Amino acid sequence: MTDEPLDLETLRQLYTGASGSDIRDPHFREAAGQQYKGDKRTWPFAGVPTLLDAPFLADGLTPEALDTLDVALIGVPMDLGVTNRPGARFGPRALRAIERVGPYEHVLRVAPKGKLKVADVGDVSMSSRYDLAACHADIEACYRMIAGTKAIPLSVGGDHSITLPIMKGLAEKHGPVGMVHIDAHCDTGGTTEGSKFHHGAPFREAVLEGVLDPRRSIQIGIRGASECLWEFSYLSGMTVIHAEEVDAMGIAAVVAKMREVIGDGPTYITFDVDGLDPAFAPGTGTPEVGGLTTLQAQQILRGLAGANIIGGDVVEVAPEYDPSHNTAHAGAQMLFTMLSLLAVNK
Repeated sequence: MTDEPLDLETLRQLYTGASGSDIRDPHFREAAGQQYKGDKRTWPFAGVPTLLDAPFLADGLTPEALDTLDVALIGVPMDLGVTNRPGARFGPRALRAIERVGPYEHVLRVAPKGKLKVADVGDVSMSSRYDLAACHADIEACYRMIAGTKAIPLSVGGDHSITLPIMKGLAEKHGPVGMVHIDAHCDTGGTTEGSKFHHGAPFREAVLEGVLDPRRSIQIGIRGASECLWEFSYLSGMTVIHAEEVDAMGIAAVVAKMREVIGDGPTYITFDVDGLDPAFAPGTGTPEVGGLTTLQAQQILRGLAGANIIGGDVVEVAPEYDPSHNTAHAGAQMLFTMLSLLAVNK
């Protein structure tokens, strides 16, 4: 595209009577083509809702279906591990209902659904709505199956305990993974009231299970009254960047540290929406003031372009606590940014 503005007569010749899809720049024309057919534009409020408006693939959680995809978008509607407010089981439905996310990521300069074969493959099937350990076993088995296919999973929870069985399932293929973890809480606590599977403990258990490499793990946005519970993060070698340190360091330094920690090994992204300040994401189970802005979170995620990403998730969207739907919208945008990263890598 030329840097010089065109004169009025040229603009008239080019654009008088032009439709919304008549775009000269081939890069932008390709992206716009995902929205326009001639002068007809997809209605964001019509049709059956899916994650990121991706095509829905019936019976998508099978090896045969997953082997046809680059990326599988998956719901994990389970919140039996919460310690405060429940409701994240409705997170996948809430993100499916969000419209107008994508198709273009203007900083990464990619329209991911034009670069990747991606589909919403539905929700993980779990055998009991009452048994947390049984749900974890079902999730782990599902992701072990996914790891045997070519599809990279991007998942929507559910509470943060789901990331432990996801990592256990994927580790069979990838070995101990590195982690980029955006959250208000380190989630490396111990057994509480007889359970080690709750959402405050997944990453302690993942390290002890040998599926998460703590020295290749970074936790960003940490804050709040639970700092006294997170010594495992420090003693295991995880890098912790508190929310107030993000401002002090600046985004560029945070990104540089993140890339230094994860290196070029297989890395999993996990995004808890309570990493955002409640001003941006009130619809979550354990909100903590003083958090990241949505822009800061996007900038950090964009810093992962080119990293060896083997999966990711967005968790802890509890839509009943946010009548504005801003939390679900923020969660969907972070999911879209992860998808865009995978498109850049491809």
